[in-house]
Amino acid sequence: MHPIYSYIKQTLKDCYSDSEAGALAKWILTDVFHFTAIDLYAGRDTDFSASQQGRLEEILLRLKRFEPMQYILGETSFGGYTFEVSPAVLIPRPETEELVDWAVSDFSGRVGVRILDIGTGSGCIPITLYKRLEEWNPSVASWDISEEALAVAHRNAQKNRADISFRHQDILADTYPRLAVDVLVSNPPYITASEKTDMEHNVLDWEPGLALFVPDADPLKFYRRIAEVGCQLLVSGGTVYFEINRAYGRETMEMLESLGYHSIELRKDFSGNDRMIKACRQ
Repeated sequence: MHPIYSYIKQTLKDCYSDSEAGALAKWILTDVFHFTAIDLYAGRDTDFSASQQGRLEEILLRLKRFEPMQYILGETSFGGYTFEVSPAVLIPRPETEELVDWAVSDFSGRVGVRILDIGTGSGCIPITLYKRLEEWNPSVASWDISEEALAVAHRNAQKNRADISFRHQDILADTYPRLAVDVLVSNPPYITASEKTDMEHNVLDWEPGLALFVPDADPLKFYRRIAEVGCQLLVSGGTVYFEINRAYGRETMEMLESLGYHSIELRKDFSGNDRMIKACRQ
């Protein structure tokens, strides 16, 4: 391995496990400094300029504060597209890609499908849905309570050439636009306050709590409200897709059934955790 790889691992050893430090070292050298596999594994001599060394030390300092690498780089990939990310938005997760895949597989070939995403964050869900259904002319709207998140999402839509209608909207408010939609999709806040003790510093200290947490006393707070709104906005036979807290799959299904939804399906993610729910409006 290249000596700089070893230097990075050694610098991070008190903050990260050996495997984590190794993965971060590879990420830094390939994504930031554009090392090839030969550079990395053959240990080929690569001289760092003063500016490159300064950039490396800045990254290492931020990593030692447990800042996520995605925020340091200012971007991440999701669904084959590149998205700007900052502490104003959650870092998109692979599990969420599976939710998008599910909706795409159901609606590919459907001309003019009308989609509403609630809780846009970086815009990864609505933008990826738009891009992957683009040839069938979808109509995609997306709401978020955070003006900062909407600004990031708007830039991501421009960057990825996605025609998304963004709106500043509190889903808990009494009033909201009366759209007619075929698909309602959301990855709302679902981590309970008591689960904070099990979370890593890079999530707890850096990612926006507004997009993460719900009260222990009401873990389905946002799902219930979104499902209620869905009863008003979804056309007959319309579909809701949720990413969920793996601990509340049964409860979320029961809540949807109580509101009149049918054909409710719970799916596991690639790690084997209950993670996604699909349901249809009467």
